[in-house]
Amino acid sequence: MTTYPTTTDCGATAVVRTHRRAAWIAGVVIAAGCASTSAPEFERPDVPTKTNWSADLGEEWSLELDWWRRFGDPYLEQLIATAIERNAELSVIAARSGVARAYVRRAEASLLPTVAAGARQSSVATDGTPKVDVSEYGIGSELSWEIDVWGKARRGVEAQEAAYQSSLADWRAAHLALVGDVATAYLQLRLIDEQVDRQQQAIQRGEEILSIYNDMHAEGLIAQTDPLRQESELNALRAGLIDLERSRQLAVNGLSTLVGEPAGNIAIPDTTEFFDISPVDVPAGLPSEILSRRPDLVAAEYRLLQAVNLNAQARLAQLPSIGLTSVGGTAAYNPTELFRTLTGTIGSFVRFPVFDPNVRARIRVSDAQIEVAETEYRAAVFRAFEEVENALTNVSKRKERNAELLKRIDNLAEAQQQLSDRTRLGLASYLDLLEGQRSLLNAQQDFLLNRWQTLIDTVTLFKAVGGGWPPEQVGAQTIG
Repeated sequence: MTTYPTTTDCGATAVVRTHRRAAWIAGVVIAAGCASTSAPEFERPDVPTKTNWSADLGEEWSLELDWWRRFGDPYLEQLIATAIERNAELSVIAARSGVARAYVRRAEASLLPTVAAGARQSSVATDGTPKVDVSEYGIGSELSWEIDVWGKARRGVEAQEAAYQSSLADWRAAHLALVGDVATAYLQLRLIDEQVDRQQQAIQRGEEILSIYNDMHAEGLIAQTDPLRQESELNALRAGLIDLERSRQLAVNGLSTLVGEPAGNIAIPDTTEFFDISPVDVPAGLPSEILSRRPDLVAAEYRLLQAVNLNAQARLAQLPSIGLTSVGGTAAYNPTELFRTLTGTIGSFVRFPVFDPNVRARIRVSDAQIEVAETEYRAAVFRAFEEVENALTNVSKRKERNAELLKRIDNLAEAQQQLSDRTRLGLASYLDLLEGQRSLLNAQQDFLLNRWQTLIDTVTLFKAVGGGWPPEQVGAQTIG
């Protein structure tokens, strides 16, 4: 949460005490410096505590930044490397970080004096007799420096630095999301390729059965109903294959965009030729680590830190502005005599914001911005905990389901073998054999879908726990 302690500063004008000319400023500055001002101090907002997760993940190992290499798929690694290099959205966020860094430099410039220089030439015509045109030439410079006695300008620098750090965290979050999206799209593509392969096998078996049915019908052993039913089954399988081919093209188009290529410009080979991928474990760590590891939460904290600093800067604007001025130059009626006489003055100033409605308006706006930033951070924390818990549940339960589906496939395969033997002996019909094959195919497809979905959920879990980005402490320094 954000608190507003009372701070007092009575030593801000020691540098002017030795200047008799500016002694009058000392009293003003001391009085203003000792006046109470309320400036916010950054603290991480209160969020509900969470000490453990609802599911265990297995082996212990450190979460690497390039976590996707644990899948051991060189083609996936190649796609991710290309996406990181070429993805348009990631490049846009990187460019925004450059803009944020430039704002830091601009804020730092407010701590420095400003110097201006110029030259002039003027002519005056006299109205006497005779008339004379008189020209005057001059060169001068002016220095103005508002001394950051109260730290108002420094707060502005800190606010822009927080914005810059937030932009870097946004880039890391986008990097994590991009890698996760590429991995998810690629695993979905591999799932589709295996489904296509299984569908083609099912069509081939269906055509063989249809041929048998046609022969049996030609010999008068069965009615025409059975071949027609089998033909209808084949129509459904072929329609399913067309739909899978459509889904594959859409998946390739999505991958094209992610890797920075126009859709339709890349062709990804049949991934069934690639080696298999086995599920991997993910170390989630403690919930408290998630708060400092997930880039989106780090970015939300930095945005809150920026709002706190802007609020402090707005409040400090209620105090007097103190500065120095210096003017120097030379003037003459002849350009050749310009530098014979030099003049210069040094002065100081104090400006009081006696009535400036913008000051109070800025404070009200920055108060609201702090409240928004705190609310957004809390919402992001709740969302992060939910994402981790959902991913943990999905991975854990899908692994359990895999085991049950494997048992189902084994049982159906054994039953199908017995049914095939009975069919050869004339103890069962080919229709029974067809139904058994359909049940076995459905079970295999369920297992295939669940297995690849386990890998996709593992990617989601990697993203949810922060994807290997190191923890980052935001606002370690106190701002008073």
